[in-house]
Amino acid sequence: MTLDAGTRGRSDTASWGATLGLAAAVLYGASTPVQKILMRHTDAVTLAALLYLGAGLGFLAFGLARRGVSPEARLRKGDLPLLVAVTVTGGILGPILLNAGIGRLSGVTGSLLLNLEAPFTILLAVALFGEHLGGSAAAAVGFVLAGSFALGAGGGEGGLGGDLVGALCVAGGCLSWALDNNFSQRLSVRDPVAVVRVKTLAAGLATLALARTLGMPWPSPGIAAAALGVGFVSYGVALLLYILALRLLGAARQAAYFATAPFVGALAAVPVLGERPGPVQLLAGGLMLAGVWLLFRERHGHVHVHEPMEHDHVHSHDGHDEHHRHDHPGHEGPVAGPHSHPHRHERLVHDHEHVPDLHHRHGH
Repeated sequence: MTLDAGTRGRSDTASWGATLGLAAAVLYGASTPVQKILMRHTDAVTLAALLYLGAGLGFLAFGLARRGVSPEARLRKGDLPLLVAVTVTGGILGPILLNAGIGRLSGVTGSLLLNLEAPFTILLAVALFGEHLGGSAAAAVGFVLAGSFALGAGGGEGGLGGDLVGALCVAGGCLSWALDNNFSQRLSVRDPVAVVRVKTLAAGLATLALARTLGMPWPSPGIAAAALGVGFVSYGVALLLYILALRLLGAARQAAYFATAPFVGALAAVPVLGERPGPVQLLAGGLMLAGVWLLFRERHGHVHVHEPMEHDHVHSHDGHDEHHRHDHPGHEGPVAGPHSHPHRHERLVHDHEHVPDLHHRHGH
């Protein structure tokens, strides 16, 4: 799959990015109660290994099938530190902490606590990575955090609560993925299939080695196959869609759309696990929903300056994209369709609605 902002207008870009982000949220969120069922038959470390191996093996096959036909920018040696960072934070620590946490919590509570990933991602994007956070987005973070606090304060009401250790494990997993999201935003200029393949295979093999070292028992063939399948869809395909959305929206805005994943998980827990949310869970869900709604409504536009820069990513030269109007030495006539190569952006001053994608990470 190939996608660049230059192939469509700005409003279409935002809509397409939202579609990709929401699709990723649905695929990932629906897996939470299923993982809770799988946790009854295996341990957190082995399950994390199988989930990522399922994604890695699936995208290894997909990558071999599309070899030589992708216009995307290839991974480079200079990307290795970021690849290591996303593998450790998002591929190893995050899944292990999540699986350990949801094993101690109800499906509804565990799913709703995953909303912490959004404010963590946004706060890191603003504080450490220079993205802009408007007033409505700041209020949204407060609502989501209030909802998460309500879940923790509610404890075991209605038999749906858990313990502090479980809640801290899920929160730690969310923080790990928040770091992963911001690191991945910088890798989104590269071929997303290659990024998914490297990250998931490396994470799966490393976690599998950890499980073997700890002497964890291997699950039955049926459970292992189910975990591999869930991993391919909810960790592999969802991650591919997530990276494409990061490319178009930036880490903070994409976090808003992905914040819907816990609601999908909470809804799926009702038929899958036979759970019913109590008053505390409903209150927390309402607060979180208000935060997500505010994030959806945020708009941002002003006169801004693009300083000269050089980079390499997939792009096109259609009439909507003012950022990619450059020549191709040695090539006669315009280059049609998405393609990638190192290119230079000259200084540009203009005014339009935008998000903190790779061309709009500027001061305010």
